[in-house]
Order: sequence, then C-alpha cells, then structure tokens
Amino acid sequence: MLDTVIFELAGRPVLLLDLICSVLGLTCVFLAGRNSKYNFWVGYLYTAALFLLFMHRNLYASLLLQPVSLVINMLGHYRWTHPKPEETSDGKTLNVSSLNWMWRIYCVVGVLVVAGLWGWSLDRLFPADPHPYLDSCVTVLILLAQLLSALKKWDCWIAWLLVNITQIALHLSVGNVLMSIVSALYLVNGIWSLYTWVKLYRKQK
Repeated sequence: MLDTVIFELAGRPVLLLDLICSVLGLTCVFLAGRNSKYNFWVGYLYTAALFLLFMHRNLYASLLLQPVSLVINMLGHYRWTHPKPEETSDGKTLNVSSLNWMWRIYCVVGVLVVAGLWGWSLDRLFPADPHPYLDSCVTVLILLAQLLSALKKWDCWIAWLLVNITQIALHLSVGNVLMSIVSALYLVNGIWSLYTWVKLYRKQK
C-alpha cells in the first residue's frame, strides 16, 4: 500500500510513502519554526514514516537514526513543556536560548569526527548504501539539529539549514525528486525560522 506509485515527477515514480513523509515533515518544521509545542506530536508520526522510507531507499545510516530521533523528540517535548523557573518568561514554555562560541566549535568538530567514523563504518557494514559518507553527514547533522531544537537553542536552525542543503544533494543522488523539492521548502522555512527564533531570543533576554 505505502509503496504504491501515485504519480511521476521528472520521470521518477513518487510513492504514497514519499507523499506522507513530505506532508508530515513540512508540518513538523512549520510548527517548530512557529515555536509550537505541537510539532512534537507530528514528529512522532514523521519518525515512523521516515523509518519506512529509508528502509525502502537503503539509506541505512538515516534509518538507524530514527530510534534515536524518537528519544530526542521525547526529550524536547518534555523540555519545552516543563521548563525550570529561570528558563521561562510565562511560566509555561521554555525560552529560546543560544550556544556560546566554545560549544559551537565543539559541535563542528564533533560533527566532522563522528560523520567521518560513521561513514567509514557504514561503507564496510552496508555496501548497498550508495553514498555512505554523505548519508552519515546528514545523519549526524540531523542528530545535532534535533538535540539543539530539543534544548530550544536558536543555533539549531543553522544546523537545520546545513541538513537541508545536504539532503537536497542526497535525495537527488538516489533519484528522490519529491524529497529534494521538500528539502528546498525546508530550507526556505529554516531561513524564516532562524530569523524568528533569533528575534524571540532577543526579546526574551
């Protein structure tokens, strides 16, 4: 059922599963960019749909990411709705905050090291993966972006922009035209969300 071809795009079949992932993903990031806690409820469904999609596409690093994504999503859901007294302005929701420069350096170095090691391992464990290093880079960037989102750091949107750019290349490389277009829409949403969160951060300081 989920692998039913519903139409073709640029000569490539678009599956029902592709469409479901696209709608859930766009809804999730739209809500997150608008500082809505309901993005987490959509995120649970999105994680399940992505697991099935990546299994179908043989993108194993991204597939293995989904259980971890689920845990981070649950963490973020709790943190956003149960802030400490000093972390909230209205007593209900977590304020937007920021990483310092030292932590930003740690994040960059961590992504490069972990992505390199993961890509090397993936290349040997799952030879069917067409782009192990690119797949791993996307995987690690998504983990970082999700963790920063869960902690409500506005820096998360910089990570998401890198994810979106890399995903466009990844999806195009495996012929997933629809998800490439969706990633481009994520990119536009990410730019607007970065502006919105930075503005909210300055207001809440």
